Amino acid sequence: MKVLFTILGMIILTLQYQLWLGDDSVRALNLLEEELRAQQEVNDALAARNEILEVEVLDLKNGLEAVEERARSELGMIAEDEVFYLIID
Repeated sequence: MKVLFTILGMIILTLQYQLWLGDDSVRALNLLEEELRAQQEVNDALAARNEILEVEVLDLKNGLEAVEERARSELGMIAEDEVFYLIID
């Protein structure tokens, strides 16, 4: 009988060790859940950035105002009837 209880105790200890400290343990699950939350935050930020870029692309495809704004700010272009003024501080 003592041998049976000893074997059962060893089995229980082995299973408890695997449950709490093994490769597929509760601790590993908690670490993976933390990584999942962090990755979800990154994904949410990237999704918001993608939405902004999508709106900008649609605006550039459909409207001339965005194209003119980009030409003015990035390329320094001006329209035919405009006068360019450079203000230096």
